Amino acid sequence: MASLMRLFRREEPIAQTLYSAAVAKARGRDWFIAGEVPDTLEGRFSMLATLLALIDIRLERGGEQARLVSVSLAEAFVADMDAQHRQLGTGDPVMGKKVGGLVGALGGRVGAWRRAIDGAESWSAVAERSVFRGAAPNADALEFVERRLREFWAALEGSSDERLIAGQLP
Repeated sequence: MASLMRLFRREEPIAQTLYSAAVAKARGRDWFIAGEVPDTLEGRFSMLATLLALIDIRLERGGEQARLVSVSLAEAFVADMDAQHRQLGTGDPVMGKKVGGLVGALGGRVGAWRRAIDGAESWSAVAERSVFRGAAPNADALEFVERRLREFWAALEGSSDERLIAGQLP
């Protein structure tokens, strides 16, 4: 019976602590007040996906263990999106398509932020699309978000793989 229970037990992704830290950071009040990120499901998702994209890029540029955690971070994201949408009443027939779309949105952000980090695209343009989906607030709010994202990226670059894997975000 015990081995049967293990068969159905869902193990927590190894990056769950890191994922939880990213969620907490994405819920920071400053994003929604000074940054004027819409305090809606879409706005909260955009903020989380943006931070996860930056964290993912940093992990990909780390050592072997960090790259493995990058995969686990995506698994934690998928599990959370599935759970959140089930709580909102999304049923099984459309769940795969819905979560697949959210994963695609995260992947698009990862690509856009790679271009910004590598200097191929402006941080401001990527922040406007990634966080505000092209409908940026006033220039001061966009500048605030861009500055905070640049600071977050710089702090991620300065963090050790071990700290990030342990969920200790800057």
